[in-house]
Amino acid sequence: MSEFRHLSVPIALSPRAVSAFAGNPANLPRWAAGLAAGIREERGRWLADSPLGAIEVRFVGDPSAGILDHEVVLPDGTTVLNQFRILADGPHSLAVFHLRRGEGVGDAEFDSDAAAVQADLETLRRLLEGGACVPGAHSG
Repeated sequence: MSEFRHLSVPIALSPRAVSAFAGNPANLPRWAAGLAAGIREERGRWLADSPLGAIEVRFVGDPSAGILDHEVVLPDGTTVLNQFRILADGPHSLAVFHLRRGEGVGDAEFDSDAAAVQADLETLRRLLEGGACVPGAHSG
């Protein structure tokens, strides 16, 4: 069984609003540092630049249900599934990212990956709570 960590952040907006913003690939440069570099849509595909070359980002979940799972296709064709959910917490949300340790990933790299994901989630929270999403999205 793989080792994993659940990284989360509460967000004082509705799950619908959080999912709409976070599930839009065009918004990734605003909050997801690991996927943000040079993101662009080309012929219906979302591509981003990485140290390894161009990667493709494909959302494969149901954003209306808060399932923002996405695949990252590396230049060598390897596909990595990132599980990301927006859960209801009363009128607010809890953004939860399931970080799985990849094969051959050491402790220091896994810790660094976790810190980077947590920082991205905190950036998402700050943006959304600061008014970066759709009008009327703030709850209560």
